[in-house]
Amino acid sequence: MENNTLDLVIIGAGPIGLACGIEAVKAGLSYTIIEKGCLVNSLYNYPVNMTFFSTSERLEIGGLPFASINPKPRRAEALEYYRRVTLHFNLNVRLFEEVYSVNKAHRTFTLESAKQTYQAKNVIIATGFYDIPAYLNIPGEDLPNVYHYYHDPHYFAMQKIAVIGSSNSSVDVALETYRKGAEVTMIVRGDGIGKNVKYWVRPDIENRIAEGSIKAYFNSEITEIRAGEIDINTPSGKVTIKNNFVLAMTGYRPNFSFLKEVGIECSLDENQLPVYNQDTMETNIPGIYMAGVVCGGMNTHTLFIENSREHAVKIIQHISHINHINNT
Repeated sequence: MENNTLDLVIIGAGPIGLACGIEAVKAGLSYTIIEKGCLVNSLYNYPVNMTFFSTSERLEIGGLPFASINPKPRRAEALEYYRRVTLHFNLNVRLFEEVYSVNKAHRTFTLESAKQTYQAKNVIIATGFYDIPAYLNIPGEDLPNVYHYYHDPHYFAMQKIAVIGSSNSSVDVALETYRKGAEVTMIVRGDGIGKNVKYWVRPDIENRIAEGSIKAYFNSEITEIRAGEIDINTPSGKVTIKNNFVLAMTGYRPNFSFLKEVGIECSLDENQLPVYNQDTMETNIPGIYMAGVVCGGMNTHTLFIENSREHAVKIIQHISHINHINNT
């Protein structure tokens, strides 16, 4: 094996990718973490006022305490925490460098990125699921006033806003834009607000809908978007309303194309669950592991930071065990 071959390359510098790097440091493995965007890129792209469902201690990695002034930490606090974790462990992170391909020859992987080529004995894919929106596939979705990501409510002040969905993100968007003076209409496929909406937020949105401050169409779907208006299919028939912006909070999905190009098998059902060993997190390709929420396929609400931190420990223990066998 060449001297410049790393023990490990980690794709993704989110919380779980960083956790994998910390475990690699503890195990004395040579490694690099490669991230196509900024540090904890997905968290950076969360809404600016976002509050986590979890408490701060459940978001901790590497045993470094996460101190928060709030019962539930906010996005800005999380960004600061994971930056401090990265500096504390002096993690080897390459930012704004997308990985284009991963190929295996014998026992070595070759990774081509936007900036250079890497050789590694093992690869961890910890790319999350926030990269690609779950599209509506309706006419007008490609118009410039349609957003699948949301950052700040001020931009939508005094505008007519349509919010699609009833999840935590949809409810947060509806309430925040309403309180900045937007005229908000929610379009929800189901018959009510999502069951997993944060318990301290649910009364707020339900009361705003009940009093008429926020209009809601339940058991309904948006069918077409045009400049200045949208069509909604409701139980009472088609409704057309005036509209300035559509915020489609319909969820996101992993980059399945990249996983398939790498050679990782996924289930053939709608969940598209990647194939991996639950004890070691190793995929159908020996030496390639998966960590974090990307392991859940389309079931993006089954894995979180707090219940996938253990993936890092499992993976590094398995790699260390294999190294020990190969060296004896």
